[in-house]
Amino acid sequence: MPYKARGEWCSPLSFLPGGSPAPSYAWARSGVFSLQRGYPFVSSQRPTVFPPLARVPHHIGIIMDGNGRWAQARSLPRFAGHQAGVDNIRRILESSVQFGVKVLTIYAFSTENWHRPPEEVSGLMRLLGLTIQRQLNELHKNGVRILHSGRMDGISRSLQEQIRHALEVTRYNDRILLNVAFNYGGRAEILDAVRRIIADGVQPEALSEELFSRYLYTGGLPDPDLIIRTGGEWRLSNFLIWQAAYAEYYATPTYWPDFDEEELYRALLEYNQRERRFGRVAQK
Repeated sequence: MPYKARGEWCSPLSFLPGGSPAPSYAWARSGVFSLQRGYPFVSSQRPTVFPPLARVPHHIGIIMDGNGRWAQARSLPRFAGHQAGVDNIRRILESSVQFGVKVLTIYAFSTENWHRPPEEVSGLMRLLGLTIQRQLNELHKNGVRILHSGRMDGISRSLQEQIRHALEVTRYNDRILLNVAFNYGGRAEILDAVRRIIADGVQPEALSEELFSRYLYTGGLPDPDLIIRTGGEWRLSNFLIWQAAYAEYYATPTYWPDFDEEELYRALLEYNQRERRFGRVAQK
């Protein structure tokens, strides 16, 4: 199933080459999945034992906020915070696997982040490229499938090639799906979906929420069950604004580089205390 970028944005899930609908990724939706290459991540730390959870969200989205403030609090340059944030992705990915999460979407770079100082933007682009180079083999070895949600426009050709390579190398892995929202914006995603729908000649009466969802960058993935935001802010920041309509939210003042397995477990505990009604009346 080769990956192919089409138009101004690309989604490895929405459509296959030739316009065919993408697979449904039923294993991610149902929670039934193969432990392909299913040995634990190599870790130098002893695993912490947590009480079992009654429910584990299939899909978690994380707004990784607070890298710059983390660095500032330590009298370090902002880029040191971004590097520490990237290092923490690896740890939280490992913890997500241990807790049984099937899909993890991380908000890595938004369409609005282009307005940051040029040196910070270029540094973030280099950091993604270096991260792919250094960690791709280990992620593949551990059965992680990497996906990209966002536009390719504006990203350098060399970085585009690295992203496509990561998608291709890991495309058959199914231990956990790591969906990287890079050059991503929720409004841009909806606009791009509408443009694709018009280009495909879909008739208004044929359009449904399910069909519209398949035109999104995340087409084929289950909607997120839980959105986590670090750094103390209480807003979505243009992240998964269609998909997160019925997601539960957890916000913490902890900066992203300090967000650890224990805090992730607290978020999952909070999720277990919520009653997800999806607009219905609470059950007695």
